Amino acid sequence: MLSEPPYGNGYELTRELKAESVKKSRIIGVGHYVPENIVTNADLEKVMNTTNEWIVERTGIEERRWFDPEKDTVSNMATKACKMALERAKLDVKEIDFIVFATITPDYFFPGAGVLLQRELGLQGIGALDIRNACSGFIYALSIADQFIKTGMYKNILVVGSEIQSSALDKSDEGRSSSVIFADGTGAAVLQATDEDRGVLSTHLHADGDFAEDLYVRDPGSSRKTRLSKELLDGKTFNLTMNGNTVFKHAVVRFSEVINEALEQNGYTKEDIDLLIPHQANLRISNFVQKQFKLPDEKVFNNIMHYGNTTAASIPIAMSEAWEKGKIKEGDLICLAAFGSGFTWASSLIRW
Repeated sequence: MLSEPPYGNGYELTRELKAESVKKSRIIGVGHYVPENIVTNADLEKVMNTTNEWIVERTGIEERRWFDPEKDTVSNMATKACKMALERAKLDVKEIDFIVFATITPDYFFPGAGVLLQRELGLQGIGALDIRNACSGFIYALSIADQFIKTGMYKNILVVGSEIQSSALDKSDEGRSSSVIFADGTGAAVLQATDEDRGVLSTHLHADGDFAEDLYVRDPGSSRKTRLSKELLDGKTFNLTMNGNTVFKHAVVRFSEVINEALEQNGYTKEDIDLLIPHQANLRISNFVQKQFKLPDEKVFNNIMHYGNTTAASIPIAMSEAWEKGKIKEGDLICLAAFGSGFTWASSLIRW
């Protein structure tokens, strides 16, 4: 006579109890900060061979924010956004027990921006993790925070995207295709454990390193005989390099794929989406994706017209603004989607 499996029914019961005890993570507060310095297309016409019409037609951008070197840093902008998010969440800063910080433009080569934010918030001792996934960085950070909460390791996590891109742009005629697009700013969200049947339903992360050099900043890279030299400083390798056509072609495909992936995993259709918040890369890309999914204007949130492409900060800035404007309400199904350098792409489906 065969004996019962070594774990018996008790093992199955334990697994069921563990499944029932898994927490969900819920966004309970959002905030953002953008520099006061507004740079219009007319301002750019004065320093490079471009026009307002050329920029708007190709990107949809009318103005953007560039930082003030005497005032703004990646970490102090993040502090302001986090304080707004915490106030809206009605949560004391001392209740935060972890930070996940997405940026590719940290204040220092090292340490990361997360510890500088931790210091400014007076949270010495808690963990801080930096994520370097460019435009997809915030969703990657959200996914990591979501996993920490689901495992029960942490209860309240700050998820941040903050960037200063303007200081690395080539503002000559040669660099205009990228310098008219990128900008500075910060967005933040407070993620909290909940027993309620809502919150982050799923996250989906992808990458393809074959296209790493189609959107990148090469230097200061460590794999050089001399990390800094006169030749390097006189060259263009410290400026952002972008193959715009390749980025556009891949972005429109990957956006569609990763949004569908999120919907299918959770048993929803495009008609169930209450608001799509795409990474603010280019208004043409957002409009293309909107047409693919046949979503009405009121179901897609764009603010690239006013802020440009703020890389990892674009989604949390947009999410914070959408909430401010009453476009995100309790119970809404929100879809976040991003594509960026790496190439990386990601999505998240959230029941608010």
